[in-house]
Amino acid sequence: MEFQLYTTFPTELETEWNALLEESLTHVPFLRHEYLDAWWQTRGGGEWPQAELAIVAARRAGALVGIAPLFKAVNRNGKPALLLLGSIEISDFLDLIVRPGDLAEFAGELLAYLAGSPQVPAWQELDCYNLFDSSPSLAALQAAAKARGWAYRCEVLQQAPYIPLPGDWETYLAGIDKKQRHEIRRKMRRADEMGAAVQVRFTDDPQRLEDDVEGFMTLMAQDPEKAVFLTPPMRQHMRLVTRCAFEAGCLQLAFLEINGEKAAAYLSFDYLDRMWVYNSGIDQRFIEYSPGWVLLGHLLRWANENKRSEFDFMRGNEDYKYRFGAIDRHVVRVLITKDS
Repeated sequence: MEFQLYTTFPTELETEWNALLEESLTHVPFLRHEYLDAWWQTRGGGEWPQAELAIVAARRAGALVGIAPLFKAVNRNGKPALLLLGSIEISDFLDLIVRPGDLAEFAGELLAYLAGSPQVPAWQELDCYNLFDSSPSLAALQAAAKARGWAYRCEVLQQAPYIPLPGDWETYLAGIDKKQRHEIRRKMRRADEMGAAVQVRFTDDPQRLEDDVEGFMTLMAQDPEKAVFLTPPMRQHMRLVTRCAFEAGCLQLAFLEINGEKAAAYLSFDYLDRMWVYNSGIDQRFIEYSPGWVLLGHLLRWANENKRSEFDFMRGNEDYKYRFGAIDRHVVRVLITKDS
């Protein structure tokens, strides 16, 4: 394999990058070229103000076979580290970008390149957050580290619950706890019977996108923790990501409107026949309508009726996810410490 280091974001690789991702061992929206380009523009919404880009691409006979989308920064251990672009807080699932058949060779040669190339910025740790606990990269990186005599550690970070969908609303409801099934039906029916005009609206008009994104962030900011989260750089990240997702045809920005006002919203990616739920917001003035639950119920019905295979809540073990029938998987952190 022939390796090349990119210290500015390689816009020229977009077509090859996304084509490789489609065949990669982990195919998630957070690894698409345009998403990571937007992430880098704001340094993760301001999470990494001091960072150097260090994307490594590998070719064989001219064809792109692997990408390690990395950047260099001081990590949470206080060490100079190479981290995956997207780390840590706002990109739920990350990984190397490589076909399964090329993984072992790519991982081994990648570590050799990172250790031996004078072009790579000095580092002590390769710090990979938010890999699936089932990712083949874990074993490949462990074997590559062992071959070099480097320390390898893998730790579970948090749950990432999801709902496998049967493709039918009533079948889905029949598969969850009876009490919760009754509660979902009751709240959805009650919202319709309270006398207000209640509707679900999806953002599909490019002329409304900007206003809807601002309205979504206004709803988010009613939660005190989310208000702190929504710094100016983070707001800019949200604008960039929603715009590129809309242009790629995979944005689902959904509102529950009551008497024409935005009462609740969910921002998701509709990608690979799955729903990836990114964030949400509620207007507390409409709390008597249970707008979050009602909108979530409508979105699950939509996902079933439109034959989506999964409803992915992504990271976080909030109780409501399990009430709607989610089951757990986990994301992990892999830390490789280079021999001094």
